[in-house]
Amino acid sequence: MDHLKRLGLRPVLATGDSDATAHAVAAELGIDEVHPRSTPESKAELVRTLRASGRRVAVVGDGVNDAAALAGADLGIAMGGGTDAAIGAADVTLVREDMRALADAVRLARRTLGTVRANLAWAFGYNLVTVPLAAVGLLNPMVAAAAMSVSSLLVVGNSLRLRGWQPTASRGTAGRGMAKGGTAGRSPHGTGGPGGPGGKGGSDRARTNTRGGSR
Repeated sequence: MDHLKRLGLRPVLATGDSDATAHAVAAELGIDEVHPRSTPESKAELVRTLRASGRRVAVVGDGVNDAAALAGADLGIAMGGGTDAAIGAADVTLVREDMRALADAVRLARRTLGTVRANLAWAFGYNLVTVPLAAVGLLNPMVAAAAMSVSSLLVVGNSLRLRGWQPTASRGTAGRGMAKGGTAGRSPHGTGGPGGPGGKGGSDRARTNTRGGSR
């Protein structure tokens, strides 16, 4: 949970367990917002409520009870060892049975988005400068062709930097794996998200996170 909080996410726990169990788990994980005794329908409704309030919600879960919330979220994330229903309803499946992989996925997604934006900025900037010069005859065609090749190489090279990215486990970062199942939401207002549906094997706990910052 600390990894997720440092990324600007606010965790929320929604579970079908009793109040005592839900609050005990939330206290251990450092989660402030808890929704005990949640049914699959109430979890899905929680996702809809958050989305209607302008928050972007990602649901993390692995059980049959997670399917509705996974399908209704902006991003559904299933654990690799989860049920077929959860995996089928999710947009992304985490193969690693470790909740730290969720933080890794967020980091990788942000880095990829940053790379895409940098490539677009370079491509538009290059054309913004060279096209007018070529139109008025101030740019030699051979120079323009060479500059285009250099531009393409820069874009490819910038993208290849992503190959050097390593997940937390590969960097040797110590940390404790967390229970499976959950929901995650991102909020442009920096407020909490809903709890996700339950995990498999009788566990009906789920985690939700909301991310501060608008898109």
